[in-house]
Amino acid sequence: MVEFTIVLPILLLLLLGILQFGVVFNNYITLTDAVRAGARQASVGRSVSDPSGAAISRVRASATDLDQTKLNVTVTSVWTQGADVTVQATYPYSISLLGMVVSSGNLTTKSTERVE
Repeated sequence: MVEFTIVLPILLLLLLGILQFGVVFNNYITLTDAVRAGARQASVGRSVSDPSGAAISRVRASATDLDQTKLNVTVTSVWTQGADVTVQATYPYSISLLGMVVSSGNLTTKSTERVE
């Protein structure tokens, strides 16, 4: 019983850390997939009236699990056929254990495709 009482807080802290890391990793995967969808929209959508806005809308529509107010999306391109279009997004994260922030920052991902 004594050993269990000594080891239990450490195990619970480890479990909470794993859960927090899992949430951050899930957010990163969601962000990466959303940026990929936005880059694909941008690469095939140069003929629409606002290709940059369409790409940003696609990223936001693909990242419904994320807080849209914290999601920052940028699209850069010259919108000519054969040019590169880059979609980049950032989303803040923080890993806290027992109320103390252990790590925080921004998740950043970008995807580049050729404009068709």
